[in-house]
Amino acid sequence: MIEKLKTYFKKLDANQQKILHELHLANLQSKELEWAHIYHDSIRGKKWLEELPIHVGRWAGNYSFFYVLHRILSDYQPNKILELGLGESTKVVSAYLENELHTSTHTVIEHNEEWVHAFHKKFKLSPKSNIEVCPLQTKIINQHEVIGYEGFDTKTTDDFDLYLIDGPFGSERFSRYDIISMVEKFEPDKEFIILFDDTNRPGEEETCQKIMSILKEKNIAHHSFKYEGNKASTVIASNAYQYAISF
Repeated sequence: MIEKLKTYFKKLDANQQKILHELHLANLQSKELEWAHIYHDSIRGKKWLEELPIHVGRWAGNYSFFYVLHRILSDYQPNKILELGLGESTKVVSAYLENELHTSTHTVIEHNEEWVHAFHKKFKLSPKSNIEVCPLQTKIINQHEVIGYEGFDTKTTDDFDLYLIDGPFGSERFSRYDIISMVEKFEPDKEFIILFDDTNRPGEEETCQKIMSILKEKNIAHHSFKYEGNKASTVIASNAYQYAISF
């Protein structure tokens, strides 16, 4: 009798966990739909952005990511932009360079040269967007294998205002860790915005926590917020850009 009760309660607990998980996914989907409306409302009047052919979701950023990116570019108009991973967000940045950010520049780090050629066939980048090809390599971070960019440090010697982290492919631990080498060089008066995609995953979240740990050690004031929909992205910003956590 006792064994039957134990089995019954185990099944009951498993069913409850399944229901809670499904409710959580439904809640995230509801948030995603809300972000979609917010994004489309926010770009009204910018015909060049309304008509931009971007594919939202799946491997690309979700609606909360694109809304926050749009607000950062529109409200803060960063001068130097670094983007890790060539994709849909590259189109948005490039469109801003052509229509509003006339003195800004944009460096994209991408590992796949074939994808670069395919991208160029379908979309004309701004002349102020420069793509640097860095092949993938496996790096050991805290005794874990992590996918990173070969020669990353030699391609990113400029001082940037906005850092878009959406590449390379995710790793289970300390994912997309290349940005850490740049954060370690930040001076106390450094002003910056980091928009880190896919922080719903533990590897990316772990790297975000490392970024904030370094900033704290350097006594660099910073603010952070996680924007959630079907996926999540995290903003980490210095005082000059602190309102990016409340868009």
